[in-house]
Amino acid sequence: MDAKKKKELLSGHRILPKGLTGRESLPNLVESVFLAYNGRKLKEACQLFTDKMLAPDTTVVLSLSGALTPAGLGASCIVPLIRAGFVDWIVSTGANLYHDLHFAFDCPLHAGSHEANDEELRNNDIVRIYDIFLGYTDCLLETDNIFQKIVEQPEFDEEMSTAEFHYMLGRYAAEQERKKGRRNISILAAAYRAGVPIYNSSPGDSTIGMNLAMMELTGHSLRINPSRDVNETTAIVLDAKEKGQTGVVILGGGSPKNFVLQTEPHLQEILGIEDMGHDYFIQITDARPDTGGLSGATPSEAVSWGKVSPNQLPHAVVTYLDTTIALPLLTHYALAKAKKRAPKGLYHRRDAMLEQLTRRFRKVHGLDED
Repeated sequence: MDAKKKKELLSGHRILPKGLTGRESLPNLVESVFLAYNGRKLKEACQLFTDKMLAPDTTVVLSLSGALTPAGLGASCIVPLIRAGFVDWIVSTGANLYHDLHFAFDCPLHAGSHEANDEELRNNDIVRIYDIFLGYTDCLLETDNIFQKIVEQPEFDEEMSTAEFHYMLGRYAAEQERKKGRRNISILAAAYRAGVPIYNSSPGDSTIGMNLAMMELTGHSLRINPSRDVNETTAIVLDAKEKGQTGVVILGGGSPKNFVLQTEPHLQEILGIEDMGHDYFIQITDARPDTGGLSGATPSEAVSWGKVSPNQLPHAVVTYLDTTIALPLLTHYALAKAKKRAPKGLYHRRDAMLEQLTRRFRKVHGLDED
């Protein structure tokens, strides 16, 4: 036996917590009781986010998948994170943004039961998202009706990136919040106020996409250009790496996860601009890595693609938990422990960042030479 090696291996913090009293603060609970398994991983995620990612020179992106906003996580967690300056840009499914509009438009969602009779729900004008109930007419169709009136405005009648589209939509969402007297419950509205750009990696895959498709049949010229999204998000990462570091917080996985992480292969593989990958990585997921699904792909696997810096793997944490449990804890911990950050206002700097990316690309490939 190697006594020196044994001492080294047993140098970790001793597991000997005090008994709970019911008077502990949440940060104290996380730090003193979450000592092993995914509880420990959640503690590591909380500490990585608060101690490293929220440094002033770190640019943080949040990716959203799964039905988070219908569960109220937009209003309870994501809006407070935006308002605190803890999120600088977002990639989301269209579904999360569509359901976010219910809150802005004051179209109610209700707690229900996953054991409900779905035929009975259908016959009574109710739609179910697991254990969340919403009215087909007074929530879904009402949201569609308000949304369609908004995008009929002349300012939407052109080609744009999803960030531009969501920023304009966010302005109307903020106005609807004000009219309804329910401020700070909509992600789109909060992002608009803070200048946080929101991208959608699959613009056609949601009720927003279906509504826009319908608008095209009426003769409107609104077009979403996915190439703008790819270049704008990559420009944000390049600018962030020029000034400091990047942090990625992934809720779930799917297309938004890949869209966030592909910014580095776009820089390195496609544009030929040298970089090492994202610096900090947190993912909350219930997907396994061995089934081949993207949502379970690990940070170490991402290193092989250049998506995550190999030098930063100690600063990469995957917590295998339900987001509806982990995100409120992470949010509370960060708000309790970290100072608010001034908004970076990345939406308003998109043109400058894209110009910087274009210059670097053209220089690398000698495109400005005679």
